[in-house]
Amino acid sequence: MIEYGCQTFPFNTFGQPGMDKASQENKMSTAAASPTCVTKLKSREEVAEQTMAFRFEKPAAFTFTPGQFIDLTLLCPPKTNAEGDGRAFSIASAPYEDFLMVATRLRDTAFKQVLRSLPLGTEVKMEGPSGNLKLHHDKSRAAVVLTGGIGITPFRSILLNAAREKLPIPIFLFYGNRRPEDAAFLDELQELEKQNPHYKLIACMSEMEKSHRPWKGERGLIDAQMLAKYLKGVVSPIDYITGPPGMVKAMHKILKDTRVDDDNIRTEEFAGY
Repeated sequence: MIEYGCQTFPFNTFGQPGMDKASQENKMSTAAASPTCVTKLKSREEVAEQTMAFRFEKPAAFTFTPGQFIDLTLLCPPKTNAEGDGRAFSIASAPYEDFLMVATRLRDTAFKQVLRSLPLGTEVKMEGPSGNLKLHHDKSRAAVVLTGGIGITPFRSILLNAAREKLPIPIFLFYGNRRPEDAAFLDELQELEKQNPHYKLIACMSEMEKSHRPWKGERGLIDAQMLAKYLKGVVSPIDYITGPPGMVKAMHKILKDTRVDDDNIRTEEFAGY
């Protein structure tokens, strides 16, 4: 289950149907135990409007695969509610970075209110890493990523690692947002194109009339025509879809309508936008 930026795992990663929130939480609570430790908040910064990234200390010997997530639990928070004091977050940092970073939309919930006001140095419980979302290894098959909003978080980790390791896998990132102001890590994702010749960013804005920033990229929604425009000559890619449930459903339908086999589609829904 992957809450938006936090993960609420209707783990559609292998085409399984999404679960309701209670089922998702039960699945996470009954999953095989992951390593648990305590870590401290190092810093925070706004990475888009109403979207904040949090950096935590990286425990010694902690390793993970880009695309995985961790569970974070607040310790003795000053306020709570029925949703509880823990959430699962995609790891947005790359394995070579000396911190663990997560990012989330700042909704008005007890958990988010406490998280965004935590004093630096505050301890939280961390469990993980967990999850099966990861980049494939077959360099003969391109990776086509369709994502939106804070669904970008696991792909920041994947893309930074691909550039660092000079992976020869072609990667096409279709990243949909309403405005540039809403697109977390946009500048960094654009800069990565200079570092990785195998990576192409197609950022798309659907509500530029509400933006105060100039934009020379694609406008509107990601659709079959846009995919066809940029994927000419791409044969049998592996498709990755992450984002709000509505977007995941729409993108999955587009791919199915173009006769893409479900075995080549990996999806993950981010709820709680």
